Amino acid sequence: MIEDNISDAETAAGSSAIQRVFEALSSQPRRKILAYLAHSSLTAGEIAARFDMSKPSISQHLSILETAGLIAKERHGQFIHYSLVQNNLVNTLNGFVQDVCPVSRPIKRESKELASGKVETKSRKSGD
Repeated sequence: MIEDNISDAETAAGSSAIQRVFEALSSQPRRKILAYLAHSSLTAGEIAARFDMSKPSISQHLSILETAGLIAKERHGQFIHYSLVQNNLVNTLNGFVQDVCPVSRPIKRESKELASGKVETKSRKSGD
């Protein structure tokens, strides 16, 4: 019962992370920002120059992308440079697909049990 609660909590935490990513991707300007950051980092001003919207609006979009874990910021002198977090989107989407895939769900459960040492290996079960 306690393990079920932990599993539910972990699932809820994973779902909220997935939810943040999908919410971030639901906006066309945010998808465009990600495309601009695909090959190099840019400052907020360089990003804003590519859009016909206010700098506070750009800042809000950057904040949403950062909260979702899709971009990171790093200060270089007086400028803040934004860049993609390379594998987060791929890993998030992969995790989502595994959660809804009927083949992957039992495999993920087995992997989790193996990692926590709850399932014996096949060789132990067969007496090898």
